[in-house]
Amino acid sequence: MDYSLIAETYEMLEKTTKRLDMIDQLVRMIKETPNDLIKKVAYLTQSKIYPDFLGIELGIAEQIAIISISKATNTSRSEVKKMWKEIGDLGEVAEKLLTKRKVRTLLEEPEVLTVEEVYSKLDYIARIRGKGAVESKIDQLTKLIVKATPKEAKYLIRTATGRLRLGVGDMTFLDALAIAYGKGKHSRENIEHAYNISSDLGFVSEVLAERGLQGITEIEMTIGHPVRPMLCERLVSAEEILEKLGGKGAAEFKYDGLRIQAHISPKEIFLFSRRLENITKQFPDIVRDLRKNIYSKSAILEGECVAVDPDTGEMLPFQVVTKRRGRKYQIDKKIVEVPVVFIIFDILYLEQKSLLGYPYLDRRGILEKTVIDIDNIQLAYHKILNTSDELNEFMEKAIEAGCEGLVVKSISSKSIYQPGSRGFLWIKYKREQISELADTIDLVAIGAFAGRGKRAGTYGALLMAAYDDESDSFKTVCKLGTGFDDETLIKLPTIFREDRIDNIHPQVDSKIEADYWFTPNKILEIRGSELTLSPSHTCGLDSIKKNSGLAVRFPRFTGKWREDKAPNDATTVKEIIAMYKAQLKKIKK
Repeated sequence: MDYSLIAETYEMLEKTTKRLDMIDQLVRMIKETPNDLIKKVAYLTQSKIYPDFLGIELGIAEQIAIISISKATNTSRSEVKKMWKEIGDLGEVAEKLLTKRKVRTLLEEPEVLTVEEVYSKLDYIARIRGKGAVESKIDQLTKLIVKATPKEAKYLIRTATGRLRLGVGDMTFLDALAIAYGKGKHSRENIEHAYNISSDLGFVSEVLAERGLQGITEIEMTIGHPVRPMLCERLVSAEEILEKLGGKGAAEFKYDGLRIQAHISPKEIFLFSRRLENITKQFPDIVRDLRKNIYSKSAILEGECVAVDPDTGEMLPFQVVTKRRGRKYQIDKKIVEVPVVFIIFDILYLEQKSLLGYPYLDRRGILEKTVIDIDNIQLAYHKILNTSDELNEFMEKAIEAGCEGLVVKSISSKSIYQPGSRGFLWIKYKREQISELADTIDLVAIGAFAGRGKRAGTYGALLMAAYDDESDSFKTVCKLGTGFDDETLIKLPTIFREDRIDNIHPQVDSKIEADYWFTPNKILEIRGSELTLSPSHTCGLDSIKKNSGLAVRFPRFTGKWREDKAPNDATTVKEIIAMYKAQLKKIKK
Protein backbone atom coordinates (compact mmCIF):
# COMPACT_ATOMS: atom_id res chain seq x y z
CA MET A 1 0.00 0.00 0.00
CA ASP A 2 1.40 3.39 -0.99
CA TYR A 3 2.12 5.65 1.98
CA SER A 4 0.87 8.54 -0.17
CA LEU A 5 -2.73 7.35 0.40
CA ILE A 6 -2.28 7.86 4.14
CA ALA A 7 -0.50 11.20 3.69
CA GLU A 8 -3.35 12.47 1.49
CA THR A 9 -5.90 11.44 4.11
CA TYR A 10 -3.91 13.17 6.85
CA GLU A 11 -3.79 16.33 4.75
CA MET A 12 -7.59 16.29 4.31
CA LEU A 13 -8.10 15.64 8.03
CA GLU A 14 -5.88 18.57 8.87
CA LYS A 15 -8.01 20.88 6.72
CA THR A 16 -11.30 20.22 8.51
CA THR A 17 -12.65 20.60 12.04
CA LYS A 18 -15.99 18.94 11.25
CA ARG A 19 -16.28 15.52 12.81
CA LEU A 20 -18.49 14.11 10.04
CA ASP A 21 -15.95 15.19 7.42
CA MET A 22 -13.20 13.54 9.45
CA ILE A 23 -15.17 10.32 9.64
CA ASP A 24 -15.77 10.39 5.86
CA GLN A 25 -12.03 10.75 5.19
CA LEU A 26 -11.19 7.95 7.61
CA VAL A 27 -13.81 5.66 6.07
CA ARG A 28 -12.29 6.24 2.64
CA MET A 29 -8.79 5.44 3.93
CA ILE A 30 -9.96 2.33 5.78
CA LYS A 31 -11.75 0.98 2.70
CA GLU A 32 -8.63 1.49 0.58
CA THR A 33 -6.44 -0.33 3.12
CA PRO A 34 -5.79 -4.08 2.62
CA ASN A 35 -7.01 -6.22 5.49
CA ASP A 36 -3.50 -7.30 6.44
CA LEU A 37 -2.39 -3.67 6.85
CA ILE A 38 -5.35 -2.08 8.65
CA LYS A 39 -3.80 -2.81 12.05
CA LYS A 40 -0.66 -0.85 11.14
CA VAL A 41 -2.63 1.99 9.56
CA ALA A 42 -4.74 2.31 12.72
CA TYR A 43 -1.63 2.57 14.91
CA LEU A 44 0.07 5.07 12.60
CA THR A 45 -3.04 7.25 12.65
CA GLN A 46 -2.78 7.23 16.44
CA SER A 47 0.88 8.29 16.02
CA LYS A 48 1.89 4.93 17.50
CA ILE A 49 3.19 1.59 16.34
CA TYR A 50 1.73 -0.47 19.20
CA PRO A 51 -0.95 0.04 21.86
CA ASP A 52 0.14 2.07 24.90
CA PHE A 53 0.17 -0.88 27.29
CA LEU A 54 3.09 -2.55 25.48
CA GLY A 55 5.29 0.42 26.39
CA ILE A 56 7.04 0.64 23.00
CA GLU A 57 7.11 4.38 22.38
CA LEU A 58 7.50 5.80 18.90
CA GLY A 59 8.59 9.32 19.88
CA ILE A 60 11.90 10.12 18.17
CA ALA A 61 14.03 12.86 19.69
CA GLU A 62 13.90 16.13 17.79
CA GLN A 63 17.69 16.18 17.41
CA ILE A 64 17.59 12.83 15.63
CA ALA A 65 14.90 14.17 13.30
CA ILE A 66 16.93 17.34 12.62
CA ILE A 67 20.05 15.35 11.70
CA SER A 68 18.02 13.00 9.48
CA ILE A 69 16.34 15.90 7.65
CA SER A 70 19.74 17.55 7.24
CA LYS A 71 21.28 14.44 5.69
CA ALA A 72 18.29 13.62 3.49
CA THR A 73 18.06 17.12 2.01
CA ASN A 74 21.78 18.04 1.89
CA THR A 75 21.07 20.98 4.21
CA SER A 76 23.20 22.08 7.14
CA ARG A 77 21.90 21.30 10.60
CA SER A 78 22.06 24.96 11.51
CA GLU A 79 19.77 25.80 8.58
CA VAL A 80 17.31 23.08 9.57
CA LYS A 81 17.26 24.38 13.16
CA LYS A 82 16.79 27.95 11.95
CA MET A 83 13.80 26.94 9.80
CA TRP A 84 12.37 24.91 12.66
CA LYS A 85 12.59 27.93 14.96
CA GLU A 86 10.80 30.08 12.37
CA ILE A 87 8.14 27.54 11.34
CA GLY A 88 7.75 25.60 14.60
CA ASP A 89 7.07 22.28 12.85
CA LEU A 90 9.80 19.86 11.75
CA GLY A 91 7.32 18.16 9.42
CA GLU A 92 6.83 21.37 7.48
CA VAL A 93 10.59 21.96 7.49
CA ALA A 94 11.13 18.57 5.83
CA GLU A 95 8.36 19.29 3.32
CA LYS A 96 9.79 22.69 2.34
CA LEU A 97 13.35 21.45 2.05
CA LEU A 98 12.40 18.44 -0.07
CA THR A 99 10.34 20.68 -2.34
CA LYS A 100 13.14 23.24 -2.58
CA ARG A 101 15.99 20.79 -3.06
CA LYS A 102 14.00 18.48 -5.30
CA VAL A 103 15.90 15.52 -3.91
CA ARG A 104 13.62 13.02 -5.64
CA THR A 105 14.55 14.32 -9.11
CA LEU A 106 18.06 13.01 -8.50
CA LEU A 107 16.67 9.49 -8.76
CA GLU A 108 16.09 8.19 -12.26
CA GLU A 109 13.23 5.97 -11.14
CA PRO A 110 11.88 7.27 -7.81
CA GLU A 111 10.83 4.41 -5.56
CA VAL A 112 7.40 4.39 -3.99
CA LEU A 113 7.29 4.65 -0.21
CA THR A 114 4.97 2.03 1.22
CA VAL A 115 3.09 1.74 4.50
CA GLU A 116 4.90 -1.54 5.15
CA GLU A 117 8.31 0.12 4.88
CA VAL A 118 7.35 3.13 7.00
CA TYR A 119 5.95 0.93 9.75
CA SER A 120 8.86 -1.52 9.63
CA LYS A 121 11.54 1.15 9.91
CA LEU A 122 9.70 3.08 12.64
CA ASP A 123 9.28 -0.18 14.53
CA TYR A 124 13.01 -0.82 14.23
CA ILE A 125 13.83 2.72 15.38
CA ALA A 126 11.57 2.38 18.43
CA ARG A 127 13.11 -0.92 19.50
CA ILE A 128 16.83 -0.45 18.88
CA ARG A 129 18.99 -0.03 22.00
CA GLY A 130 22.63 -0.03 22.99
CA LYS A 131 25.84 1.07 21.33
CA GLY A 132 25.36 2.70 17.94
CA ALA A 133 21.58 2.99 18.43
CA VAL A 134 21.45 6.72 17.69
CA GLU A 135 23.40 6.36 14.45
CA SER A 136 21.14 3.48 13.34
CA LYS A 137 18.01 5.49 14.08
CA ILE A 138 19.33 8.43 12.07
CA ASP A 139 20.25 6.14 9.18
CA GLN A 140 16.81 4.49 9.01
CA LEU A 141 14.89 7.76 9.30
CA THR A 142 17.10 9.40 6.66
CA LYS A 143 16.37 6.57 4.21
CA LEU A 144 12.64 7.09 4.70
CA ILE A 145 12.87 10.85 4.14
CA VAL A 146 14.96 10.46 0.97
CA LYS A 147 12.38 8.10 -0.45
CA ALA A 148 9.40 10.28 0.53
CA THR A 149 7.61 12.97 -1.42
CA PRO A 150 7.51 16.37 0.30
CA LYS A 151 3.97 15.72 1.55
CA GLU A 152 4.86 12.22 2.76
CA ALA A 153 7.93 13.57 4.57
CA LYS A 154 5.79 16.12 6.41
CA TYR A 155 3.54 13.48 7.97
CA LEU A 156 6.33 10.95 8.34
CA ILE A 157 8.33 13.34 10.55
CA ARG A 158 5.24 14.35 12.50
CA THR A 159 4.40 10.70 13.13
CA ALA A 160 7.97 9.80 14.08
CA THR A 161 8.26 12.66 16.60
CA GLY A 162 4.81 12.03 18.09
CA ARG A 163 3.32 15.27 16.73
CA LEU A 164 0.83 14.07 14.14
CA ARG A 165 -2.04 16.02 15.74
CA LEU A 166 -4.84 15.25 13.32
CA GLY A 167 -7.59 15.82 15.86
CA VAL A 168 -8.78 12.24 15.41
CA GLY A 169 -9.78 10.72 18.75
CA ASP A 170 -10.12 6.98 19.18
CA MET A 171 -13.91 7.30 19.33
CA THR A 172 -13.91 9.05 15.94
CA PHE A 173 -11.84 6.21 14.45
CA LEU A 174 -14.31 3.69 15.92
CA ASP A 175 -17.16 5.54 14.18
CA ALA A 176 -15.28 5.19 10.90
CA LEU A 177 -14.72 1.46 11.50
CA ALA A 178 -18.43 0.98 12.18
CA ILE A 179 -19.27 2.55 8.81
CA ALA A 180 -16.48 0.92 6.82
CA TYR A 181 -16.81 -2.63 8.16
CA GLY A 182 -20.10 -2.75 10.02
CA LYS A 183 -23.64 -1.48 9.72
CA GLY A 184 -23.00 2.08 10.76
CA LYS A 185 -24.34 3.27 14.10
CA HIS A 186 -26.04 -0.08 14.72
CA SER A 187 -22.68 -1.83 15.07
CA ARG A 188 -20.88 0.98 16.93
CA GLU A 189 -21.78 -0.32 20.40
CA ASN A 190 -20.25 -3.78 19.87
CA ILE A 191 -17.12 -2.31 18.28
CA GLU A 192 -16.63 0.14 21.14
CA HIS A 193 -17.10 -2.64 23.71
CA ALA A 194 -14.41 -4.71 21.99
CA TYR A 195 -12.09 -1.72 22.12
CA ASN A 196 -12.94 -1.01 25.76
CA ILE A 197 -11.98 -4.52 26.90
CA SER A 198 -8.86 -4.77 24.72
CA SER A 199 -7.58 -1.15 24.65
CA ASP A 200 -6.09 -1.97 21.26
CA LEU A 201 -7.40 -0.03 18.26
CA GLY A 202 -5.19 -1.89 15.80
CA PHE A 203 -6.33 -5.30 17.03
CA VAL A 204 -10.01 -4.33 16.85
CA SER A 205 -9.51 -2.96 13.32
CA GLU A 206 -7.80 -6.16 12.21
CA VAL A 207 -10.51 -8.44 13.65
CA LEU A 208 -13.22 -6.36 11.97
CA ALA A 209 -11.43 -6.47 8.62
CA GLU A 210 -10.78 -10.20 8.70
CA ARG A 211 -13.75 -11.64 10.61
CA GLY A 212 -16.40 -8.93 10.56
CA LEU A 213 -18.88 -8.13 13.31
CA GLN A 214 -19.07 -11.77 14.39
CA GLY A 215 -15.35 -11.69 15.15
CA ILE A 216 -15.80 -8.54 17.20
CA THR A 217 -18.35 -10.21 19.48
CA GLU A 218 -15.83 -13.01 20.13
CA ILE A 219 -13.12 -10.69 21.51
CA GLU A 220 -12.61 -11.47 25.19
CA MET A 221 -10.72 -9.97 28.10
CA THR A 222 -7.09 -11.06 28.23
CA ILE A 223 -4.49 -10.91 30.97
CA GLY A 224 -1.96 -8.29 29.95
CA HIS A 225 -4.44 -6.22 27.92
CA PRO A 226 -5.87 -3.52 30.21
CA VAL A 227 -9.60 -2.82 30.28
CA ARG A 228 -10.50 0.84 29.84
CA PRO A 229 -11.63 1.92 33.32
CA MET A 230 -15.21 2.65 34.32
CA LEU A 231 -15.71 6.26 35.41
CA CYS A 232 -17.96 8.16 37.82
CA GLU A 233 -20.53 10.88 37.41
CA ARG A 234 -20.87 13.36 40.25
CA LEU A 235 -23.61 14.88 42.37
CA VAL A 236 -23.27 17.39 45.19
CA SER A 237 -25.70 16.19 47.85
CA ALA A 238 -26.42 12.94 49.65
CA GLU A 239 -30.14 13.31 48.88
CA GLU A 240 -29.57 13.54 45.13
CA ILE A 241 -27.20 10.57 45.14
CA LEU A 242 -29.59 8.27 46.97
CA GLU A 243 -32.50 9.40 44.81
CA LYS A 244 -30.48 8.62 41.67
CA LEU A 245 -29.57 5.17 43.04
CA GLY A 246 -33.09 4.23 44.02
CA GLY A 247 -32.77 5.00 47.73
CA LYS A 248 -29.80 2.80 48.59
CA GLY A 249 -26.14 2.49 47.60
CA ALA A 250 -22.77 1.07 48.57
CA ALA A 251 -20.47 3.87 49.68
CA GLU A 252 -16.72 3.37 49.38
CA PHE A 253 -13.94 5.66 50.55
CA LYS A 254 -12.51 7.66 47.63
CA TYR A 255 -8.77 7.38 48.09
CA ASP A 256 -6.41 10.12 46.92
CA GLY A 257 -4.11 7.81 45.02
CA LEU A 258 -3.06 6.42 41.66
CA ARG A 259 -5.66 4.19 40.04
CA ILE A 260 -4.12 0.87 39.05
CA GLN A 261 -5.46 -2.17 37.23
CA ALA A 262 -3.60 -5.30 38.29
CA HIS A 263 -3.45 -8.31 35.93
CA ILE A 264 -2.40 -11.51 37.66
CA SER A 265 -1.40 -14.70 35.86
CA PRO A 266 0.55 -17.78 37.06
CA LYS A 267 3.72 -16.46 35.38
CA GLU A 268 3.47 -12.67 35.54
CA ILE A 269 1.77 -9.73 37.17
CA PHE A 270 1.15 -6.53 35.20
CA LEU A 271 0.18 -3.15 36.63
CA PHE A 272 -1.49 -0.57 34.37
CA SER A 273 -2.22 3.08 35.05
CA ARG A 274 -5.49 4.83 34.34
CA ARG A 275 -3.91 5.90 31.04
CA LEU A 276 -3.25 2.21 30.24
CA GLU A 277 0.52 2.53 30.61
CA ASN A 278 2.47 -0.43 31.94
CA ILE A 279 3.88 0.78 35.29
CA THR A 280 4.77 -2.64 36.71
CA LYS A 281 8.48 -1.85 37.17
CA GLN A 282 7.68 1.24 39.25
CA PHE A 283 5.84 -0.78 41.93
CA PRO A 284 7.71 -4.06 42.51
CA ASP A 285 6.49 -4.02 46.12
CA ILE A 286 2.86 -4.20 44.97
CA VAL A 287 3.71 -7.04 42.59
CA ARG A 288 5.42 -8.93 45.43
CA ASP A 289 2.52 -8.43 47.85
CA LEU A 290 -0.16 -9.31 45.29
CA ARG A 291 1.48 -12.65 44.67
CA LYS A 292 1.21 -13.39 48.43
CA ASN A 293 -2.29 -11.98 48.99
CA ILE A 294 -4.32 -13.37 46.08
CA TYR A 295 -5.88 -16.82 46.25
CA SER A 296 -6.48 -17.06 42.50
CA LYS A 297 -3.92 -17.86 39.82
CA SER A 298 -5.47 -15.44 37.32
CA ALA A 299 -7.45 -12.29 38.03
CA ILE A 300 -7.89 -8.66 37.02
CA LEU A 301 -8.32 -6.28 39.95
CA GLU A 302 -8.81 -2.53 40.22
CA GLY A 303 -7.73 -0.31 43.05
CA GLU A 304 -5.90 2.78 44.26
CA CYS A 305 -2.21 2.89 45.05
CA VAL A 306 -1.89 5.29 47.99
CA ALA A 307 1.28 6.64 49.58
CA VAL A 308 1.51 6.29 53.35
CA ASP A 309 3.63 7.91 56.03
CA PRO A 310 6.24 5.27 56.99
CA ASP A 311 6.15 6.40 60.63
CA THR A 312 2.42 6.84 61.26
CA GLY A 313 0.79 4.79 58.50
CA GLU A 314 -1.41 7.77 57.61
CA MET A 315 -2.41 8.24 53.98
CA LEU A 316 -0.56 10.96 52.08
CA PRO A 317 -1.77 13.16 49.17
CA PHE A 318 -1.73 12.13 45.53
CA GLN A 319 1.35 14.26 44.79
CA VAL A 320 3.44 11.97 47.02
CA VAL A 321 2.62 8.71 45.22
CA THR A 322 3.41 10.34 41.87
CA LYS A 323 7.06 10.45 42.96
CA ARG A 324 7.08 6.73 42.18
CA ARG A 325 5.74 7.22 38.63
CA GLY A 326 8.21 7.22 35.77
CA ARG A 327 11.03 5.90 37.95
CA LYS A 328 13.40 3.54 36.15
CA TYR A 329 16.30 3.67 38.57
CA GLN A 330 16.82 3.55 42.34
CA ILE A 331 13.42 1.90 42.79
CA ASP A 332 14.54 0.19 46.01
CA LYS A 333 15.37 3.58 47.49
CA LYS A 334 11.97 5.00 46.50
CA ILE A 335 10.16 2.00 48.01
CA VAL A 336 11.64 2.99 51.36
CA GLU A 337 11.09 6.73 50.87
CA VAL A 338 7.55 6.44 49.48
CA PRO A 339 5.88 3.28 50.84
CA VAL A 340 2.47 2.51 49.38
CA VAL A 341 -0.59 0.38 49.97
CA PHE A 342 -2.77 -1.03 47.21
CA ILE A 343 -6.45 -0.65 48.11
CA ILE A 344 -8.59 -2.85 45.86
CA PHE A 345 -12.19 -1.89 45.09
CA ASP A 346 -13.25 -4.17 42.20
CA ILE A 347 -12.60 -7.44 40.41
CA LEU A 348 -13.22 -7.73 36.66
CA TYR A 349 -11.94 -11.19 35.81
CA LEU A 350 -11.29 -14.44 37.64
CA GLU A 351 -9.89 -17.76 36.41
CA GLN A 352 -10.45 -17.07 32.69
CA LYS A 353 -13.96 -15.73 33.26
CA SER A 354 -15.19 -12.16 32.78
CA LEU A 355 -17.09 -10.68 35.72
CA LEU A 356 -18.08 -7.47 33.91
CA GLY A 357 -21.72 -8.53 33.67
CA TYR A 358 -22.01 -9.36 37.37
CA PRO A 359 -23.81 -6.82 39.63
CA TYR A 360 -21.63 -4.83 42.02
CA LEU A 361 -22.50 -6.79 45.18
CA ASP A 362 -21.73 -10.10 43.46
CA ARG A 363 -18.35 -8.76 42.33
CA ARG A 364 -17.67 -7.45 45.82
CA GLY A 365 -18.45 -10.85 47.32
CA ILE A 366 -16.09 -12.58 44.89
CA LEU A 367 -13.43 -9.96 45.62
CA GLU A 368 -13.61 -10.60 49.37
CA LYS A 369 -13.10 -14.33 48.77
CA THR A 370 -10.17 -13.73 46.41
CA VAL A 371 -8.04 -11.15 48.27
CA ILE A 372 -6.36 -11.54 51.65
CA ASP A 373 -6.87 -8.13 53.29
CA ILE A 374 -3.65 -7.68 55.20
CA ASP A 375 -0.61 -5.37 55.33
CA ASN A 376 -0.03 -3.50 52.06
CA ILE A 377 -2.88 -5.15 50.15
CA GLN A 378 -6.28 -3.98 51.41
CA LEU A 379 -9.91 -3.92 50.36
CA ALA A 380 -11.64 -0.57 49.96
CA TYR A 381 -13.69 0.27 53.05
CA HIS A 382 -17.37 0.29 52.09
CA LYS A 383 -20.81 0.34 53.65
CA ILE A 384 -24.35 -0.01 52.32
CA LEU A 385 -26.40 3.07 53.25
CA ASN A 386 -29.96 4.24 52.65
CA THR A 387 -30.27 7.64 54.35
CA SER A 388 -28.60 10.97 53.71
CA ASP A 389 -27.62 11.26 57.36
CA GLU A 390 -25.78 7.93 57.19
CA LEU A 391 -24.09 8.96 53.94
CA ASN A 392 -22.93 12.29 55.37
CA GLU A 393 -21.67 10.60 58.52
CA PHE A 394 -19.74 8.09 56.41
CA MET A 395 -18.33 11.03 54.42
CA GLU A 396 -16.94 12.50 57.66
CA LYS A 397 -15.20 9.21 58.40
CA ALA A 398 -13.68 9.20 54.92
CA ILE A 399 -12.33 12.74 55.32
CA GLU A 400 -10.99 11.91 58.78
CA ALA A 401 -9.16 8.91 57.28
CA GLY A 402 -7.42 11.19 54.75
CA CYS A 403 -9.63 10.41 51.77
CA GLU A 404 -11.08 12.79 49.16
CA GLY A 405 -14.64 11.74 49.85
CA LEU A 406 -16.82 8.84 48.70
CA VAL A 407 -17.78 6.90 45.61
CA VAL A 408 -21.35 5.70 46.02
CA LYS A 409 -22.21 2.71 43.82
CA SER A 410 -25.44 1.23 42.62
CA ILE A 411 -26.34 -2.13 44.15
CA SER A 412 -29.19 -2.90 41.75
CA SER A 413 -29.26 -5.93 39.48
CA LYS A 414 -28.12 -3.64 36.65
CA SER A 415 -24.96 -2.47 38.44
CA ILE A 416 -22.57 -4.12 35.99
CA TYR A 417 -19.05 -2.91 35.26
CA GLN A 418 -19.09 -0.72 32.14
CA PRO A 419 -15.56 -0.36 30.67
CA GLY A 420 -14.73 3.07 29.30
CA SER A 421 -18.11 4.48 30.31
CA ARG A 422 -19.09 7.27 32.66
CA GLY A 423 -22.50 6.92 34.27
CA PHE A 424 -24.59 7.12 37.41
CA LEU A 425 -23.85 3.56 38.48
CA TRP A 426 -20.87 5.14 40.26
CA ILE A 427 -21.26 8.63 41.74
CA LYS A 428 -18.53 10.79 43.26
CA TYR A 429 -19.38 12.64 46.45
CA LYS A 430 -16.74 15.00 47.82
CA ARG A 431 -16.62 17.26 50.83
CA GLU A 432 -18.51 20.50 50.28
CA GLN A 433 -16.54 23.72 50.56
CA ILE A 434 -18.28 26.83 51.88
CA SER A 435 -18.84 29.48 49.18
CA GLU A 436 -16.96 27.36 46.65
CA LEU A 437 -17.75 24.75 44.04
CA ALA A 438 -18.81 21.60 45.81
CA ASP A 439 -15.96 19.74 44.14
CA THR A 440 -12.73 20.20 42.27
CA ILE A 441 -12.82 19.67 38.51
CA ASP A 442 -10.17 18.32 36.16
CA LEU A 443 -9.77 20.46 33.04
CA VAL A 444 -7.57 20.19 29.94
CA ALA A 445 -5.24 23.01 28.92
CA ILE A 446 -5.92 23.78 25.25
CA GLY A 447 -4.23 27.19 24.90
CA ALA A 448 -2.44 30.03 26.65
CA PHE A 449 -2.17 33.81 26.73
CA ALA A 450 1.07 35.77 26.69
CA GLY A 451 2.12 37.11 30.08
CA ARG A 452 2.47 40.82 30.71
CA GLY A 453 4.15 42.88 33.41
CA LYS A 454 5.59 40.54 36.03
CA ARG A 455 4.59 37.57 33.88
CA ALA A 456 6.31 38.79 30.72
CA GLY A 457 8.22 35.95 29.11
CA THR A 458 5.88 33.27 30.38
CA TYR A 459 2.14 32.55 30.13
CA GLY A 460 -0.24 34.92 31.88
CA ALA A 461 -3.09 32.38 31.87
CA LEU A 462 -4.10 29.04 30.41
CA LEU A 463 -7.29 28.41 28.45
CA MET A 464 -9.03 25.41 30.02
CA ALA A 465 -11.66 23.05 28.63
CA ALA A 466 -13.98 20.22 29.63
CA TYR A 467 -14.38 17.07 27.53
CA ASP A 468 -17.56 16.56 25.50
CA ASP A 469 -17.96 12.81 25.06
CA GLU A 470 -20.83 13.21 22.61
CA SER A 471 -18.77 15.12 20.04
CA ASP A 472 -15.33 13.81 21.10
CA SER A 473 -14.20 17.42 21.53
CA PHE A 474 -13.05 19.92 24.16
CA LYS A 475 -15.20 22.92 25.14
CA THR A 476 -13.72 25.97 26.88
CA VAL A 477 -14.83 26.76 30.41
CA CYS A 478 -12.36 29.26 31.91
CA LYS A 479 -9.06 31.10 31.79
CA LEU A 480 -6.73 29.93 34.55
CA GLY A 481 -4.11 32.31 35.92
CA THR A 482 -4.05 31.86 39.69
CA GLY A 483 -2.83 29.12 42.02
CA PHE A 484 0.58 28.72 40.37
CA ASP A 485 3.72 29.21 42.44
CA ASP A 486 6.47 31.39 40.97
CA GLU A 487 8.62 28.42 39.94
CA THR A 488 5.77 26.74 38.04
CA LEU A 489 4.79 30.01 36.35
CA ILE A 490 8.29 30.45 34.96
CA LYS A 491 8.33 26.85 33.70
CA LEU A 492 4.91 26.91 31.96
CA PRO A 493 6.29 27.51 28.42
CA THR A 494 8.72 24.63 28.96
CA ILE A 495 6.04 22.37 30.43
CA PHE A 496 3.80 22.89 27.39
CA ARG A 497 6.56 23.09 24.78
CA GLU A 498 5.84 19.66 23.29
CA ASP A 499 2.11 20.42 23.14
CA ARG A 500 2.48 23.72 21.23
CA ILE A 501 0.82 23.86 17.80
CA ASP A 502 0.40 26.70 15.33
CA ASN A 503 -3.40 26.68 15.08
CA ILE A 504 -6.36 25.64 17.19
CA HIS A 505 -6.55 21.86 17.55
CA PRO A 506 -9.35 20.22 15.50
CA GLN A 507 -10.90 18.72 18.64
CA VAL A 508 -11.12 22.11 20.39
CA ASP A 509 -14.26 24.26 20.22
CA SER A 510 -13.43 27.82 21.31
CA LYS A 511 -14.88 31.26 20.72
CA ILE A 512 -11.83 32.75 22.43
CA GLU A 513 -8.67 33.35 20.42
CA ALA A 514 -5.63 32.25 22.43
CA ASP A 515 -2.11 33.56 21.84
CA TYR A 516 -0.80 29.99 21.84
CA TRP A 517 -2.60 26.73 21.08
CA PHE A 518 -1.93 23.29 22.56
CA THR A 519 -2.77 19.74 21.69
CA PRO A 520 -5.23 18.69 24.44
CA ASN A 521 -2.96 16.63 26.62
CA LYS A 522 -2.28 17.97 30.11
CA ILE A 523 -4.95 17.98 32.82
CA LEU A 524 -4.95 20.31 35.83
CA GLU A 525 -7.15 20.10 38.92
CA ILE A 526 -9.14 23.32 39.38
CA ARG A 527 -11.24 24.83 42.11
CA GLY A 528 -13.50 27.88 41.70
CA SER A 529 -16.09 29.93 43.53
CA GLU A 530 -19.07 28.96 41.35
CA LEU A 531 -20.31 28.23 37.85
CA THR A 532 -21.84 31.06 35.83
CA LEU A 533 -23.43 31.60 32.43
CA SER A 534 -20.98 32.94 29.86
CA PRO A 535 -21.36 34.22 26.29
CA SER A 536 -17.63 33.60 25.71
CA HIS A 537 -17.28 29.91 26.55
CA THR A 538 -18.53 26.84 24.65
CA CYS A 539 -18.96 24.39 27.55
CA GLY A 540 -22.71 23.60 27.72
CA LEU A 541 -23.47 26.13 24.99
CA ASP A 542 -27.28 26.57 24.62
CA SER A 543 -27.95 23.88 27.27
CA ILE A 544 -29.10 26.37 29.93
CA LYS A 545 -29.64 29.54 27.93
CA LYS A 546 -29.47 30.24 24.20
CA ASN A 547 -26.08 31.61 23.07
CA SER A 548 -24.58 31.11 26.55
CA GLY A 549 -22.16 28.52 27.79
CA LEU A 550 -20.88 27.85 31.31
CA ALA A 551 -17.75 29.18 32.99
CA VAL A 552 -15.89 28.67 36.26
CA ARG A 553 -15.80 31.91 38.24
CA PHE A 554 -12.51 32.73 40.00
CA PRO A 555 -10.78 29.47 39.00
CA ARG A 556 -7.48 28.59 40.63
CA PHE A 557 -5.03 25.74 40.22
CA THR A 558 -4.89 23.39 43.22
CA GLY A 559 -1.30 22.42 42.41
CA LYS A 560 -2.29 18.95 41.21
CA TRP A 561 -1.33 17.90 37.67
CA ARG A 562 -3.50 14.90 36.77
CA GLU A 563 -0.82 12.90 34.99
CA ASP A 564 -2.79 9.76 35.76
CA LYS A 565 -5.63 10.85 33.49
CA ALA A 566 -5.95 10.86 29.71
CA PRO A 567 -7.54 13.97 28.13
CA ASN A 568 -10.88 12.22 27.64
CA ASP A 569 -10.90 11.38 31.37
CA ALA A 570 -11.25 15.07 32.21
CA THR A 571 -14.42 16.47 33.76
CA THR A 572 -17.13 16.28 31.10
CA VAL A 573 -19.46 18.93 29.76
CA LYS A 574 -22.38 16.87 31.13
CA GLU A 575 -20.86 17.00 34.61
CA ILE A 576 -20.38 20.77 34.44
CA ILE A 577 -24.02 21.20 33.37
CA ALA A 578 -25.17 18.94 36.22
CA MET A 579 -23.06 20.87 38.73
CA TYR A 580 -24.55 24.16 37.54
CA LYS A 581 -28.10 22.84 37.90
CA ALA A 582 -27.31 21.52 41.39
CA GLN A 583 -25.88 24.92 42.27
CA LEU A 584 -29.13 26.59 41.16
CA LYS A 585 -31.17 24.24 43.34
CA LYS A 586 -29.01 25.07 46.34
CA ILE A 587 -29.40 28.82 45.75
CA LYS A 588 -33.20 28.50 45.51
CA LYS A 589 -33.32 26.66 48.82
